[in-house]
Amino acid sequence: MTFKFAPVIAAGSLRGSVQPSLPSQDGELVLRPWSEADADAVCRAYEDPVLRRWQSRHLGTPEEAREWIAACGRGWREERAAQWAVTEAVGGEVLGRMALRRMDLQCGLAECAYWVVPQARGKGVASRALATLADWALHEVGFHRLELVHSDRNEASCRAAHRAGFAAEGVRRSAQLLEDGWHDMHQHARVQGDG
Repeated sequence: MTFKFAPVIAAGSLRGSVQPSLPSQDGELVLRPWSEADADAVCRAYEDPVLRRWQSRHLGTPEEAREWIAACGRGWREERAAQWAVTEAVGGEVLGRMALRRMDLQCGLAECAYWVVPQARGKGVASRALATLADWALHEVGFHRLELVHSDRNEASCRAAHRAGFAAEGVRRSAQLLEDGWHDMHQHARVQGDG
């Protein structure tokens, strides 16, 4: 297939370098690539019933977590996804996850996803980490549009999206199946040029 226009982001521009660690603007958080040593932290995160409520995947064993972490590395090398552990800048404790999924380099599009562990909630971790990821993806890598979706019942995720500059765009009706049934999904986006 040939396109009428050049790719927004050249193929190979991500996999040609090591996945970066990204410090938050306030210096309190670091988004860093996942490592095999994080398997136990991932398992502990998925023990949280609040996190599990909003996820369609469950990682219940260290082996499953290690397989997921290995898949994160492959996603970067294949330029289709990028995943980061959100950690404290001092001490390195894992506080959450940030991701770019469904990366389309030709069109410059990607979808953001995130979660935060219970002890880090209510402290702005999700919004600060999401803003960090969006700034890097839009301004350094050159993505044109970043999207995210969350259940219309997940008010905390909605607040984080707004605080990170993601404008609400609408509702995707009955768009995701979770443990308690089909959920409407709020869609947000941030594009190059947004304030």
